[in-house]
Amino acid sequence: MADKQTEKQLDIQRAGDTGNKRPIMLAIAGDSAAGKTTLTKGLVTALGDDRISSICVDDYHRYDRTERKDLPFTPLHPDCNYLDIMEQHLKLLSEGQPILKPVYNHADGSLDRPVYVKPSEFMVVEGLFPLWSRASRACFDATVFLDPPEEIRRAWKVARDTAKRGYTEEQVLADLDKREPESTAYIRPQRAHADIVVQFSPILSRGETVEDPLSATVLMRPTIPHPDLHPVVGDDVNEAMHLKLLRDDDGKPVDALHVHSYASEEATLKAEEAIWNLMAVPEPLSDQLGMIDGQRDGPLAITQLILLFHLIQARHT
Repeated sequence: MADKQTEKQLDIQRAGDTGNKRPIMLAIAGDSAAGKTTLTKGLVTALGDDRISSICVDDYHRYDRTERKDLPFTPLHPDCNYLDIMEQHLKLLSEGQPILKPVYNHADGSLDRPVYVKPSEFMVVEGLFPLWSRASRACFDATVFLDPPEEIRRAWKVARDTAKRGYTEEQVLADLDKREPESTAYIRPQRAHADIVVQFSPILSRGETVEDPLSATVLMRPTIPHPDLHPVVGDDVNEAMHLKLLRDDDGKPVDALHVHSYASEEATLKAEEAIWNLMAVPEPLSDQLGMIDGQRDGPLAITQLILLFHLIQARHT
């Protein structure tokens, strides 16, 4: 009987093996309005949608906006999401299999018809919960957590939700306060599981404020191989960025790349070219990196380049 069961399992596995090439999977996690979609769009634009695609796992919300009004929790609570289905779908995508993904309409808070998603050569998965469980984290080649200061994230959320989602400023601020306990309990702990932690913030030692262009700090933990940036952070690019060894929140050493918003465009472009050349690919450096509302942002472009390095090198190896 046991032999028949094993034979049956093998038949099922063979039937499901389509020979699809496994995609390279990148997770970008973070709280609401942390910049996940902006970071993702630049990666997709740089490589082209014939090679890379993205999904948002906030589509796995269990309830629409109207239903949530009577619930004791917010979308930041696991019980407000089909996280078990999300895990199943991430596993299928990581194996090169298609999924029928649910769709949450952020514009009006409705649940739309699901869409058929076939994995591309590269897949970016962004949202609130991609690093929630060991099962979901196992699907990724590299993982990122966006960790902006709360003052900045709150300002970004007010600006986005009032402009694009039909809320008033008072409603957004009240919702942020309501979500705070669940952000603390369920979203921010995912930071500990990321290979890369990114923070866009002003350089306080220079007297900068949140009204100034934001610099970037990219923490590269020794959980995956990172690009060796030491040869490229010489005198010709130190206006744009510098590299330090710091202590992470857990006290362990971590490489920290600081990308300066005050650098000239010429210095930033030199730094970008130096990182791009590390990848040893024939394609030219994309001029679409770092774009926000039609304006180019140097720290964002260099951060996206670091993530592109991981995607391309993972495919090569």
